[in-house]
Amino acid sequence: MRLLFALPGFHRYERGAEVALLSVAAQLARTGDDVTVIGSGEAKPDDPYKFIHAGSVRRENFEKFPFLPPFRSETVYEEATFAPNLALKYKPADYDAVLTCSFPFTNMTLRRPIVGGKKPLNIFVTQNGEWPAISNDAEYRFFSCDGLVCTNPDYYENNKDKWNCAVIPNGISTDRFRLGSGDRAKLGFPENQKIVLMVSALIPTKRVMDGIRAVAPMDGTHLVVAGDGPMRDEVKALAAELLPDRFTQLTVTPDQMPTLYQSADVFLHLSLLESFGNVFPEAMACGLPIVGHDTPRLRWIVGDDEFLVDTQQIPNITLALAEALAARETSPAQVSERATSFAWSNIADQYRDFLSGLLRDRA
Repeated sequence: MRLLFALPGFHRYERGAEVALLSVAAQLARTGDDVTVIGSGEAKPDDPYKFIHAGSVRRENFEKFPFLPPFRSETVYEEATFAPNLALKYKPADYDAVLTCSFPFTNMTLRRPIVGGKKPLNIFVTQNGEWPAISNDAEYRFFSCDGLVCTNPDYYENNKDKWNCAVIPNGISTDRFRLGSGDRAKLGFPENQKIVLMVSALIPTKRVMDGIRAVAPMDGTHLVVAGDGPMRDEVKALAAELLPDRFTQLTVTPDQMPTLYQSADVFLHLSLLESFGNVFPEAMACGLPIVGHDTPRLRWIVGDDEFLVDTQQIPNITLALAEALAARETSPAQVSERATSFAWSNIADQYRDFLSGLLRDRA
């Protein structure tokens, strides 16, 4: 198959959506498909796919801009600067299918009318939510796709009667994310305290402030937050007040992520309802116990043996962290079969099966 993956942040950012889609693209390219990637970063010498640069303005430049439909966030502003450059580089006749998780401007650019020939299948991946697919409000009325990759069963149930759907989760590199001793000294973590790790953008939905409040009463416990974002000043101020000398905020390179997990004692993630969350199988593969918000969706990812509670009550988080740390003390770290089932090779096979089926149906 001739496939195109398009997203503003490709080769420029290492966030969840970028990591997930590029991992699928790379795995498909390595196993025989003709894959092209268009993003605002630069080509890398070891890419298994063809990379095309299409510039955009970084989303950080839009953090103080007004948010209103369709410009609901700094992410959409960034996407609006990417779409015209994507349109110049995108040649529909070169592809059997195009994939993105970005709406509205990227999705609409990839769906543009063409004169003559056959348009490629347009596949939308629900990395950042299913809102474009289920809503009929404002700009969402103009959404369309030929196939919808649902990153969890909830999205599938909500959309199966309207779109061609498949449930395909995100994955992990099991060669990189595995058990290890970590390196606290290199990362600057204290050796004599328990490490609670959050890997989160500093935005309201990630609830890092609640993580600070939950760890505050736990003596001998240090909170590490790996991520950045527009709430950085508020987060640092609250941590200085409630966690003096027990808080670290940092950003790490993708190569450092396995060491980051391996250097912690427990993983905490407080988003109430994420579409998937790559961080969960990554942490599980490194042997960390998980504390998160108890939903059927998260249980579908991590199983029934983790420390899931109603995290809207801060004392529940504190108690779950204490229980997870106690379990870590008494049981050696281990990797479950559930974690290894998320290997990218398995996920890419599911993408190939879904795309091949859609192409057969169209033929």
